[in-house]
Amino acid sequence: MTETTDDNMPWLAASEAGKIAAQMTVEGGRGAILVGAARIDTALETLLKSVMAPGSPKDDNLFDPEKPLGTLSAKIALASRLSLIEKPVEQAMQMIRKTRNDFAHSFDGICISDEVHQGRLARAYSEARKNPLWAPLEKTLTEAGIEKHLRDYILLVTVLVTFMEACSHRQERFLPAIPVRFS
Repeated sequence: MTETTDDNMPWLAASEAGKIAAQMTVEGGRGAILVGAARIDTALETLLKSVMAPGSPKDDNLFDPEKPLGTLSAKIALASRLSLIEKPVEQAMQMIRKTRNDFAHSFDGICISDEVHQGRLARAYSEARKNPLWAPLEKTLTEAGIEKHLRDYILLVTVLVTFMEACSHRQERFLPAIPVRFS
């Protein structure tokens, strides 16, 4: 495994971004929306665990379904409250979560280019376009013939996941200044 240093962080981020985008491209349509949200969920869990004391392997179920951090919305809220993500990132993730829910619970013809989804994600796209990974990946996905609305969604998820994963490697575990004790 390659050691993560400040010098190779941009290269590693770009490499990982390409893998994320490729996976979502293969899925296409509804699959890309669902896989993208799942990638965000996993990256958030990794980010949260990077600052938490590890649980016992036998009973570490905090992130299991039906447990306190078993939902994407709970992970987003906690990451925000711990200042692990900034407000625009939190809002982008919430919009992805809502879009994912629409796709997961719809039996009708639903498309990322629908006005409701584009309106919901417009602000997040605008913020993510500022990221240096956006332009080169956009060029690659455009050349691959990926439709604009799906391409933007893939790029948004890729930017978010890539940087959450990079940040999780740089976090330090939380150590309380004064732990609560019985004595």
